[in-house]
Amino acid sequence: MSTGTDTEYIREAIELAREAVTDGNTPYGSLLVVGDTVVKRSRNTTVTESDITAHPELKLARWAARELDAADRDDCTMYTSTEPCEMCATAIHYAGLDRVVYSVYGKSVANVRGKAKSGIPCEEVIDRKGGSTDVEGPILETEGKRVHEEFY
Repeated sequence: MSTGTDTEYIREAIELAREAVTDGNTPYGSLLVVGDTVVKRSRNTTVTESDITAHPELKLARWAARELDAADRDDCTMYTSTEPCEMCATAIHYAGLDRVVYSVYGKSVANVRGKAKSGIPCEEVIDRKGGSTDVEGPILETEGKRVHEEFY
């Protein structure tokens, strides 16, 4: 269930997406929260690092798997500007994160980009892997979608 705090963190993820654009990348941003403490932030760097896997969700999931113990991952929420793609959803599952909250449906971004199809929803990917990560969204989709509309 989303809370007022969820909207604050989603707004921060949207701002990180804007920063990614300012840096020359596509508009995606994410942060990890354990309890009520932000432990790590990330922006998309696929263009500036010439790395097709440099999605913020993947970078944060990898960091969490390396740096957080199981108890912290069990209390960890990833807030992200856009629904994680299949690659990132799988990483989130393998990292054992408790919860993902996103702003914009992947399908909405596909529509903004003029694409007829979108990827497999994050929740479905995690379910197919047998995962237990809770997935919530969209939250503040109009605000989050605006970043994509301005970019694409």
